[in-house]
Amino acid sequence: MTRSIRLFCALLAFCVPAAAFALEATQAVKVTPLMKTSTSWNGAPIVYPSGQAQVSALIVEIAPGGETGWHEHPVPSLAYILEGDLDVIRATGEVKHLKPGDALAEVVNTLHNGRVVGEKPVKLVVFYVGVEGMALTIAHPEFQPVQGKTP
Repeated sequence: MTRSIRLFCALLAFCVPAAAFALEATQAVKVTPLMKTSTSWNGAPIVYPSGQAQVSALIVEIAPGGETGWHEHPVPSLAYILEGDLDVIRATGEVKHLKPGDALAEVVNTLHNGRVVGEKPVKLVVFYVGVEGMALTIAHPEFQPVQGKTP
């Protein structure tokens, strides 16, 4: 098995609910499915980039009142909210509200901004499935949403 296939299988084993691999729930093992999807939250199909696979895992923390700034991801990513409430807003104005325990397949090649809702900071873990040398995030500070399009 090639290194990239092994790496991909390891990521799947970690990110895909264990029930998909027929792990039986027992008194000692609790299985809680988080997400199983072939599309990102905007309905677009998830497509893996070609090249030497590289998986990255990050913990992202956003202070109360903070935002990520407008950006896009050129690679698929999966997020899991650990703490706080977060609104993810697309340039179209569509909003996805996330709370602790929510899992999300992020949008790919789509402008969006994450904004903390409430007085608590947000903490999330994000897994990116990219390729060596490819950026995980591309910032777009030049983007200004049209008035009335985004909350």
